[in-house]
Amino acid sequence: MAPTITRIASTEFSYPLEDVGFSSYGFDPVYQPGAVTDRKLFAIEVQTDEGVTGEYVGGNSPGAAQINMFADYLVGENPFDREKHWSEIKRALRKYDRMGIGPVDIALWDLAGKYYDAPIHELLGTYRRRLPAYASTYPGDDEGGLETPEDFADFAEECLEMGYPGYKLHIWPDELRSTQKIVEAVHAVGERVGGEMDLMLDPACHLDTWADTLKVGRACDEQGFLWYEDPMKDAGISQHAHRKLRETIETPILQTEHVRGLESHTDFVANGATDFVRADPEYDAGITGAMKIARVAEGFGLDVEYHAPGPAQRHCLAATRNANYYEMALVHPDCANTQPPVYEGDYSDMLDAIDADGTVPVPEGPGLGVEYDWEYIEENATGSVHVYE
Repeated sequence: MAPTITRIASTEFSYPLEDVGFSSYGFDPVYQPGAVTDRKLFAIEVQTDEGVTGEYVGGNSPGAAQINMFADYLVGENPFDREKHWSEIKRALRKYDRMGIGPVDIALWDLAGKYYDAPIHELLGTYRRRLPAYASTYPGDDEGGLETPEDFADFAEECLEMGYPGYKLHIWPDELRSTQKIVEAVHAVGERVGGEMDLMLDPACHLDTWADTLKVGRACDEQGFLWYEDPMKDAGISQHAHRKLRETIETPILQTEHVRGLESHTDFVANGATDFVRADPEYDAGITGAMKIARVAEGFGLDVEYHAPGPAQRHCLAATRNANYYEMALVHPDCANTQPPVYEGDYSDMLDAIDADGTVPVPEGPGLGVEYDWEYIEENATGSVHVYE
């Protein structure tokens, strides 16, 4: 007999990000000495009648609201019927972006791994156990951290010396940047470390016009960048615009971070609107959803690149042949990245987590293979706790 889900709990908690603030219009995290920003995440527990509990820490408020819509459905169900649950909840959330599926699906995979005493990557089918990582920067700032093109080049050189085989720039927020400044940063980094590490650029949908997009893209061409990611203010979702971009510049583009759903990812690929495919187990309806996207990309002969760091991403990447890099984000020469301080043991997604070869390990414990510090979570809980039983 399989176990039965008896209780699901979602606990919101906050933690401080030191020397991190937000750009003046409030949307981009940037280095800001002396500032402290509180970030909120959710800790998910899926408990069973056999004492095995699946756990995951992540998510956001819109996703948590969606969990409130379907968690009761899962109580009393077999936690191993993930494909059935995934399909039913996907239909139930058809009016929404389905961001709530990811954290719960990941917790169900963690539960399965613990039940069978195996890491998730083994349940998926292991391809590798060490993951090459690239350093993915914070956006530029005006506080002396990543303030100038030369600052980005200096940090690229530092990352290269640490062992990183790849480096990705996130550009300055709107009020701090110009197209020329971005072009100069592309050239500064390319001239400093080009040929020694793979380079990527992610404007995070900041570029206002097609002309700006082309100017920056042609600079990437000149410096031989590996990919150009989400440049335009279409929010990264226009198939036509990105197909035109692919036809106009030489640098491969990476899209679909902001496209939700298996079918939308598939349409983006089938219509020639991207070269690399983006997937994220938290954004894309869990490990179940992210692996579906990876297999679609494989069928089209393309690579999938998983977004952001985390234990779920490590397991997905470990089970994916057609992938290149683990994204160590967000990193900066003067402040820590945004990952929560909730891991007991030696798991880390900080800048110095790589080995001399620029790789990180895949957790080998059961499930996600990490132990969460529930005392820290409970001590920093905001009071927003939802229980379904």
